[in-house]
This record gives sequence, C-alpha cells and structure tokens, in this order.
Amino acid sequence: MLAAIEEMIPLIRTNEGVNVDLAHLPQDDKRVYKMLNEADTVGMFQVESRAQMASLPRNAPAKFYDIVVQVAIIRPGPIVGGMVKPFFDRRQGKAPLEYPHPCLEPILRRTLGVPLFQEQLLRIAMVAADFTGGEAEELRRAMGFKRSMERMGEIETRLRSGMTKNGIDSPAQDQIVKSITSFALYGFPSRTQPASR
Repeated sequence: MLAAIEEMIPLIRTNEGVNVDLAHLPQDDKRVYKMLNEADTVGMFQVESRAQMASLPRNAPAKFYDIVVQVAIIRPGPIVGGMVKPFFDRRQGKAPLEYPHPCLEPILRRTLGVPLFQEQLLRIAMVAADFTGGEAEELRRAMGFKRSMERMGEIETRLRSGMTKNGIDSPAQDQIVKSITSFALYGFPSRTQPASR
C-alpha cells in the first residue's frame, strides 16, 4: 500500500495537476468520514479488512483520533482481551463508561475505559501498582518483540502486589492483568495523542 501511495502522487500531479502533500492532508474531509461510516473502505490503507469493515459503522469515526482508535482496536490483543465489545457498546451509548478503578480514569478516558495502547498499559502499571519508570520499561520490554511468559508472570506478581497495597480489589486486578497480558501477547505500540503522528 505504501508503494502504491508513492506511485500515486506523481500520477495525480501529471494527470490532475494537483500536488499532494501527505504531511498536510486535511483531517476533516467529510467524504472520507462518510466512506468510513459506510464501511466503503476497499483499498483504504489499514481499514480495508473484513473485520475493520464490519466494525467501522459501530465506531462511526467523526475525527482523526477515531480512526487511530479504529486501527488499534481491531487487533488480536484487544480481541483476545475482550475489549472490543465493551468499547463499541460504550461508543454507541449502549453501556455506561466504566473504569477498572477510579484512579485509571485520566489514563483511559479518551478510549472509553478500554486500554488500547502500550503507553496506557505502562501508565496503568505506574498509577495502579506504583511501578517505577524502570519497572514500566521492564514491562514494555516484556511486551516487546522478545515476549517472555516467565517475565510476564513475574511482572504480574509485582502488579498484583502493588495493586493490593493500593487497595484495588481482586476483580479490578483481574481486569487490569487480563488487559496487560492480552496486549503483551499480541499488542503493538502506538501513541495515545494524535498530535505528533
């Protein structure tokens, strides 16, 4: 797809007389959002799979960040972690916005209480379980390319110990740990703030 985009730019210049600058494409093109909401995305980079097309109307993207979330949520980590249905139910107003624990609201507000990005999970570990920056980096590495179930098991023990110390009950701990371990198996890093993308 990236090669096709690279070839497309000079073709548009030659045939349409328009210079396309990828860095300055408008983020509010109503025709693009109409296509996304209608799941008319064949050939549309990152959102053309059947799973993406099936979920786009449920997400109803209206701004650029909605597209960032759309790409992030249709991945094995959120699917295995049981995060997809709660997100879309909340997005559509069918379920209330909930957080595993009130201390996580600032971290999860933009993604409707559902962790979708690696940075969110690292912040959760720091806030809920008092992980230091170094421990969060160790968690990031454990979730990285060389995934280790043994390391994740050790980290889970530390997570639960820190959450217990902070008064977070077992059901919330289970939800937080499931999010982190599901992501560790399948996730990918992304930014929670679209401004720098």
